[in-house]
Amino acid sequence: MKVGFIGLGKMGQGMARNLLKSGVQLVVFDVNPEAAQPLIDEGAERATTVGELVRKVGVLFTSLPGPVQVEEVVLGQDGVLENMSAGLVLFELSTSSLSLARRIHAEFKQKGGTMLDAPISGGPAGAASGDLAFWVGGDKEIYDQHLHLLRAIGNAPRYVGPIGAGTITKLAHNTAGYMIMLTMAEVFSMAVKGGVDPLELWEAMRLGMVGKQSPLFMLTNQFLPGKYETPAFALKLAHKDVTLCTAVGKELGVPMRLANMTLEEMTEALARGLGEQDSRAFLKLQLERAGVKIAVDPDRLQNAIKAAKS
Repeated sequence: MKVGFIGLGKMGQGMARNLLKSGVQLVVFDVNPEAAQPLIDEGAERATTVGELVRKVGVLFTSLPGPVQVEEVVLGQDGVLENMSAGLVLFELSTSSLSLARRIHAEFKQKGGTMLDAPISGGPAGAASGDLAFWVGGDKEIYDQHLHLLRAIGNAPRYVGPIGAGTITKLAHNTAGYMIMLTMAEVFSMAVKGGVDPLELWEAMRLGMVGKQSPLFMLTNQFLPGKYETPAFALKLAHKDVTLCTAVGKELGVPMRLANMTLEEMTEALARGLGEQDSRAFLKLQLERAGVKIAVDPDRLQNAIKAAKS
């Protein structure tokens, strides 16, 4: 069975090359013919159009800049959908939109094919080295059948749920990263304006709770199990700390929008009588507004923690 790869930019080039190295018969296409040439030189087969490629393969990977290009290549004129046969499996690797992923999945299903959204994380260097995470949503059986291909591209594929779950996971991951960086910029700007050397601050913060662990592990004792009643550190004390920090920001003339928003959330939680609960109890307000409940089974959570630390 031949495998197709469409989109040979900075990410696609490395992923396609790793597929080729794994021994598959690879057919490639890019709107820029020069992008395909290095892979042709290494043994891949060139397709001159999307349609030509799709008619030759049983499994297809697409790595494209965004939703506009994904829609054009997959659903557009002489695109994937127009040329596919029943049984085609598409792994859509692009960072795209949830609604488009679900739409493509539905269109594929009508024609007897399967689409899985499988965005990646690792950057061009990871694409070249194979140090990539895949977050895959869609048919679990199809995922399992083609896991060998995913592992040829990247070392950390993970099935995360039904169609769209991969896209949601990727967007949550990326946005969380940028939000954390903005938080760091805010507190660093306050500290530096107050006279603290930025490198000294960075080295000092590494010694505290924030520096000793990933922010994800800060969620494991209270937030994920949904247990806040026995405090490791009381909310009323955390509220005091954030109040003092925002006061320093005001004194120094440093805008602290994220800190002030956090203080507002904590203040509302105190008004609801949560002051004696764990400091993370104010996070319950966001869950309430979203209309979701998080209470992960303790055994399942502990197994995940052990696996992450192994």
